[in-house]
Amino acid sequence: MGWGARERGLVCGTLPPGRLNAITDVPGVRVGHRTLREGEINTGVTAIVPHDGNLYRRGVLAASHVINGFGKSVGLVQIDELGVLETPVLLTNTFSVAACAEALIREAVEANPDIGRTTATVNPVVCECNDGLLSDIQAMAVTEAHAKEALRAARAGAVEEGSVGAGTGMVCFGFKGGIGSASRQLLLGGQTRHLGIIALTNFGRPGDLVLPGGARVPHPDHDRATGDATEKGSVIVVMATDIALDYRQLLRVTRRCGAGLARLGAFWGHGSGDIALGFSTAVEFDHDETRDFVPTQRLNEARIDLLFQAAAEATTEAVLNALFAATAFEGRAGHARPALGALLDAQDRHA
Repeated sequence: MGWGARERGLVCGTLPPGRLNAITDVPGVRVGHRTLREGEINTGVTAIVPHDGNLYRRGVLAASHVINGFGKSVGLVQIDELGVLETPVLLTNTFSVAACAEALIREAVEANPDIGRTTATVNPVVCECNDGLLSDIQAMAVTEAHAKEALRAARAGAVEEGSVGAGTGMVCFGFKGGIGSASRQLLLGGQTRHLGIIALTNFGRPGDLVLPGGARVPHPDHDRATGDATEKGSVIVVMATDIALDYRQLLRVTRRCGAGLARLGAFWGHGSGDIALGFSTAVEFDHDETRDFVPTQRLNEARIDLLFQAAAEATTEAVLNALFAATAFEGRAGHARPALGALLDAQDRHA
């Protein structure tokens, strides 16, 4: 955690954040990064691990929502069909999806030698954004080993944000983007529950960013940053919760992450890959279940607006935290992007 939106007086909504204000406020969830920065290479991998157990054997409820489908993710088709997440989620650049998927498959097979032999194959889940402006994406620098290092680095506690892991080479609203996280606490069933977000931010046109309160942020080098003024970026939002939901409810909550993006001025352009993926650690699936009927628990639908609000608020704050955690950056071929925090600090000094 660092000097994020909340510390700057930019409060996104009314619900209280979790203790860490991160996706890792959801018990059991861990996050790890592997950052690659050398010469023209500015990229990496970020891993989100739902729990410490064997995820193939104890999958968790999952749902995905494609806001705009200009993307190259893997694993979403089976999630949409079965509603189960059976590997960690890896985030990376567009051309590194295959390497990350292979890492997830090998990890699962190592822990479950029966995969593809006497039981079903495994569904790796990898989502991507294009970091080709600031990194040499054609180098395909991310390897299976790097993906495994991100998985090994996954920890509970504060989430490192900004230009790290998959966020190393990302751009957001013309500023340096990256990884951001946020969470909300919800009182349900007499207990404190959580909904957390981690966002890979690589979207938004320069000049379109709207801060909480309605202020629009002009870009310091608007003409160069806008180029042809088309929206060609992407954003991946991963949502976790420890609240028991059914698949339909989880999908409905996951969709509300898009509302959080829209509050910032995003409109999900033609060339933008905008995807939200949600999972609930409160609903597990036993791969080796033998019972004909399995008891389930789900949220009272009359309470679901609370989760809708939490998903939108935490998504907005996660994106802003990514922007504020990132510093000014020069990458491939001299392409540079300024830091939002430095710009606002300069404006405050001259106010």
